Amino acid sequence: MKALILAAGEGSRLRPLTLTRPKPMLPVGGRPLLEHIILLLRRSGITEIAINLHYKPTAISSYFGDGHLWGVHITYSLEETLLGSAGAAKRLQSYLNETFVVFYGDLYTKMDLAPLVKFHYDHGSQITVALYEVDNPCDCGIVDLSPDGRIRRFVEKPSPDEVFSNLANAGIYIVEPGILDYVPPGQPYDFGRDLFPRLLDEGIEVWGYPIHDLLIDIGTPAKYEEVQRIFQGAQQGDESVQTGAEVSRPEYLTPRWVQV
Repeated sequence: MKALILAAGEGSRLRPLTLTRPKPMLPVGGRPLLEHIILLLRRSGITEIAINLHYKPTAISSYFGDGHLWGVHITYSLEETLLGSAGAAKRLQSYLNETFVVFYGDLYTKMDLAPLVKFHYDHGSQITVALYEVDNPCDCGIVDLSPDGRIRRFVEKPSPDEVFSNLANAGIYIVEPGILDYVPPGQPYDFGRDLFPRLLDEGIEVWGYPIHDLLIDIGTPAKYEEVQRIFQGAQQGDESVQTGAEVSRPEYLTPRWVQV
């Protein structure tokens, strides 16, 4: 299994924190958020990782290089113009030639991916969306989930009178490579806003898997502060919160760039 971490966005809601670095490089517990994600993927046995870049790309590529110090192999995809979440995966279609996980680069979580992956395979799914409960559905993409786990509809950031659920898209997907055939090339295209509704319209089953692990999108200053408080509290109470050994990086590591 491979992974795609989405790390291209500008993080405008987190300014001024993101004026000098991309959002996934904001520190959590003394290391970039993106490092926590990479280590989580490695713990799940995923070592082939692609990262899409756009805003301040060298902040990421110069820090992680080819990824070997973290026990992974990283390939970068530089987008001259933002392609959206599904458009980013489409650009990497030749690389994402087996089952892969999509992981939004602004998520802090300690979840175990194994149950999500098992659900995906057990149901013969082409695409499985991790779901979590939210307090304000108007800020998220929400889903109508059948009792057996099939998603019946998506609404991206509904108005208050459109809210029908508090189950939201968590920004983590398990995807079979054939799904990318439904994404048009070379143009912005989003999983939640564009691809999922298209799949449902064409009769392609989209499965949802509610998770109960801690998961926070750090897209606002309040959420970023919340993650910092949670991490610090857990660190004081449980040394196992450390996500991996500290890495001493050389001055330069050679990154790999996708060829398209």
